[in-house]
Amino acid sequence: MWNKRREHKNILIVGGFHKARSLANSLLDKGYHVTVINKDYEACEKLAEVNRLNVIYGDGSKKYILEDASANQCQVAIALTDVDEDNLVICEMCKQFFHVKKTVALLKDPSKTDFFYQMGIDRVVCALNMITNIMEEQALMDEMTKMNPFDQGRIQIFELPISKHSKAAGKKLWELNFPKEIIIGCILRGEQSLIPRGDTRLMEGDILLIITSDKTKMNQVKEMTEYEVS
Repeated sequence: MWNKRREHKNILIVGGFHKARSLANSLLDKGYHVTVINKDYEACEKLAEVNRLNVIYGDGSKKYILEDASANQCQVAIALTDVDEDNLVICEMCKQFFHVKKTVALLKDPSKTDFFYQMGIDRVVCALNMITNIMEEQALMDEMTKMNPFDQGRIQIFELPISKHSKAAGKKLWELNFPKEIIIGCILRGEQSLIPRGDTRLMEGDILLIITSDKTKMNQVKEMTEYEVS
């Protein structure tokens, strides 16, 4: 019974091109039905290349777009946009208007976590908190302290997606020889959060969460991975 229910579960993902594509691929492989909403037309064209993925072009914070995506038939809604407030609105609308059972919101500002839960969001995912937990578990705090970042607010976190044509795809981390000022906090691969090691091989669709106190060093990372830092 469990397997049959799982195979027919419908998942709605809103926003977040790289994260959405990686997560969608993982969910599709497990037998879920997945719909992705994105307001960038070019992103939708690329997402449409994913086999069995239903793609809707539009603003997922609009009720009529959620209707077009059949949000009322989804059991889980995941908001992955770059704007915390939009993710909150999307999840609330899915709950109130479409009776989605479980909502998940990506959050950039960890200080809003409690507020999001108070507003009825079922799961709040904060990249900063996730990185901190992984760092503590791996005893990386000493290395971070050498960078003297937290009390001066100089630490920055970057998302580095590994595309199909990236120089880094298929390589092990030690082969890339990143600058010493760069720390890879974790690797997001579908639904998994991987603890990076030197022999970890990067794959297409991976998202590296990079921590640094020196943004200029990201230019070197750009050269290594063909990733343009904004």
